[in-house]
Formats: sequence, C-alpha cells, structure tokens
Amino acid sequence: LCVRSEAELPGGAVDVSIGAGWLALRGGGSCGSCAVLPPGLGLLPASCRGLSRRSGHGLQLHMRLSRPPPSSDLVYNLRESLKAQTNYIFYCQSCGDIIEKDRNFLRVLPLPSADWSALVEEWCCHPNPFARGTLHPQPQDCFLGDTFLLLNSGSAAQTGSILGNSRVFCKRCKRVLGEPVSPDTIKYYLTELVIQPSLGTFNPTPRSQFLQSIIAQCLMELSSAKSTFRFTVKGDDGKIYILIWLLNSDTLLVESLGSSSSPSVVTPFGDTFLPSSGPVETWNAVKVLYQPCIKGRNKDLADAWESDLGVQPLKFPSETCLEFLLILALSSSSLPPSLRHMNSFQVRSSCC
Repeated sequence: LCVRSEAELPGGAVDVSIGAGWLALRGGGSCGSCAVLPPGLGLLPASCRGLSRRSGHGLQLHMRLSRPPPSSDLVYNLRESLKAQTNYIFYCQSCGDIIEKDRNFLRVLPLPSADWSALVEEWCCHPNPFARGTLHPQPQDCFLGDTFLLLNSGSAAQTGSILGNSRVFCKRCKRVLGEPVSPDTIKYYLTELVIQPSLGTFNPTPRSQFLQSIIAQCLMELSSAKSTFRFTVKGDDGKIYILIWLLNSDTLLVESLGSSSSPSVVTPFGDTFLPSSGPVETWNAVKVLYQPCIKGRNKDLADAWESDLGVQPLKFPSETCLEFLLILALSSSSLPPSLRHMNSFQVRSSCC
C-alpha cells in the first residue's frame, strides 16, 4: 500500500489512522491524505507492518486485505467464449472496421504449444512421426494458439483486410493484423482483433487497456498451464523486445481519486492505461518484472532466456511489442521511485 498526497505533509510526527475500510494521514493539525475503500473491500489493521516514510515517495506500508473471492468471469477468455456453430464478426481493434463477417466454425480447437515439436523427441523412442506434418485449419476450422488464431482463408468473407507477402493489414487504418502462413491459412494475432457474435454490437475498448488485458490473460493462462513464469515478447521480425518475469497474478490496484496525487496517465494512444470505474477505482492486475531489449540492451540476458526451455516465447506484431513496452514504462513511472525496480528489473502492474 502506497499513500501519496498532493503536498508533502509537514515535518515532524505524522498520525496514521487505519480502519476496516479507510486510511487517513494527519500532520501539523491537518488531514494530508484520506482513502476510503470501495464496498466489499477491507483492511486488517492489526496486520500493518513495514511502515516507512520517505521524502518525495510518500508513506509505504504492508497490510493484509480482506475481500470476497473474485468472480471467475472477470477476465475475458477467448478460448472459453469462442464456440462452434456460432456466427462471429472480426473487428480491427484499432479502428473498429469489420475484417471478417459471419464466420461460423464447425470446430474450435486449441493448438499445441510453440515448442511442441521439439518436445516430441523427448517423448518418442522412434523418429518424430509429425516431422513432415503441418497443422492447417480446414474451411470451417478455427485453431487457437497462445497469442494468435489460425483460419482457413478460402471460405472467409473478408471485407477489411489486405493480404501482403508477409503481413495482413487492415484496409482502413493499415494496422498489422497478422500474417499468411500458407496459401490458404491466415494467422491473426489476438492483440489486433475484437471477436464478437454477429448479433452483438461492437463496443470499442481503449487500445492500451485492451492490450494489457490480452497480454495479462496470456501470462496467467500459460503460467497456470505450464508452470512457467518467464516470458520473452518477440516481434514478427524475430527480435526480442521485452523480457517478462511474472510475480503475482492476484494483485488488486485501488486508487482514491479524491486524494491521489498521481493523475491518470494518458498514453499516446489517446486513452489512460487504467480503466475508470468511479470515484474509487479498483482493478484486478498482474505484477511483473520486465527488461527492455531494444537497441541492443540486455542482449546477453535475452540470448540466455531464448535458449532456456523454461522460458515461454510470446509473439506479436513488432509495433504491438513497442506499444506494450511503452505501457510498461508508463506504469513504472507512476510508482514511487523506491518501488520501480527489483534488482536489475523494472516493476509493473498490468490490468486484466
């Protein structure tokens, strides 16, 4: 818990008062900062420890939180929501243009992990039986990968995409949506599309919030399924842009707008990187450590992670990797300076 007020509290003694649903700081006869928690969320005052105050950093303390268990439907899960025998419309997430209309799948199947072929050699006592085989969807198939989906392009009612030699673009905004895998297969990245039932209405989500949610979902799913907590974020150009180490997947962010000294940070995408939910804002988030790898930074560490089978690669369009790196940097800069780093890594909380 970090408490920062608009002005530094006067020197001398500071009185800290903690209740089941509120916290207040008083110094010099005035209330410097007050925070009231939303309904259903409480503090356990007796668990307070590690109380410290640093000039320019605010007050920091550790305290246990009491709250009801989060709902299982808080995080949008494409794997569970994408069903067979249902008509879907694919929208460009950046501009809202319709990319594919009335797609109906007979099969929606998960793909094996990116390194499945290498692992087969460890499982089989004879030559790899899948060495010459490739997984390509039939006309009414949808194959779901960790960060992408594969569709057969032969039966697609494409209206808003342009197929290039190595990339698929949105006709309207020229955003990279994916890449051709074969003459009849297209790979679409989950960070670039909004997929909704045909009977529904398109509800745009701010770009930075959508990107955080999708990547946080990927991190949680992969860490749960494969017990891996280190990830490389790679671009479609083959370069590693970010190293990520997942710390916590059950972080809760709470901010009282009436007393906060840190205004909402507006991203270059025209939105704030945290959603708005009222006078007291609460977000479920994952906490990560990260290292940027652009312009040759951390090359030795990136090479070591890339050759480590315990590190899971996540591939996105290169532009999306740079966007996410910028979001990570903005989040780190919103923390007190003493909490922005852990060892050589930078700290970041990404909303689900």
